[in-house]
Amino acid sequence: MLLGKKIRLNRLLSDPSGKYLGITVDHAMARGVLPGLEHIDDLVQKIVAGKPDAFTMHKGIAEKCFDKCAGEVPLVLKLTTFGPVHSKQDVQVTSVLDAVRYGADAVSAGAIVMGEHQPDQIAQLGRISDEAHNLGLPLLAHIYPRGLENREDWFKPENVMYAARLGAELGVDIVKTNYTGDPDSFAKVVAAVPTHVAVAGGDAGSPEEIFKTAWGVVAAGGVGITFGRCVFQADDPTAMVKALSKVVHEGFKPNEALEYYKEISSKH
Repeated sequence: MLLGKKIRLNRLLSDPSGKYLGITVDHAMARGVLPGLEHIDDLVQKIVAGKPDAFTMHKGIAEKCFDKCAGEVPLVLKLTTFGPVHSKQDVQVTSVLDAVRYGADAVSAGAIVMGEHQPDQIAQLGRISDEAHNLGLPLLAHIYPRGLENREDWFKPENVMYAARLGAELGVDIVKTNYTGDPDSFAKVVAAVPTHVAVAGGDAGSPEEIFKTAWGVVAAGGVGITFGRCVFQADDPTAMVKALSKVVHEGFKPNEALEYYKEISSKH
């Protein structure tokens, strides 16, 4: 691994646990301005206050909203997006070189596989991987088998394993994918993927469900989580980040994290 890439990856995995808690606010172009994202400047400040290991966003939000807290939390710049009229295809909207100019610690790209757009998706991810490697930037990739028509198939272990392994084959440093629903099945995914594997949060559930998923990922040997809606749609985003950190980095069980979340939420 190039020294520059190792230095930047170590910033993302700086906790002594070696685990990763990433937060994303890259949803607006893909899904619309979801509840919780309306006041993005204020939201960015609240998430940074929770001290995640890294924060993923698009370049315009980074420039307009992240500058006030630059250097406090590692920045991951998102390079691609899907959208309401191309929900099965991520397209590149920012270059790796732009990410360097923005001072990003890493870059992130999406790929939707196991559907008709897979050839273009993996070719795009392969190009981004090469460019990131050449410039010494770690690459995170959001890879999901959402090309499949049946939503239930998106979470089947064999499909999640394929998507995550594809990322490893293309040189991705941290793969973000779907959770298979339980630690035992997800452990098989982790075992088959020779790179760091993290899980997406998806639709925001109850705090109990959120902490259970985070705990299950870590128990299965995953590197951690990279959550969006689970955090920015929480009643207290700062407290949610802090509570998730307890699960990911300190091994809190779901019930312990829930108690901690309730305790610190009442103080904000």
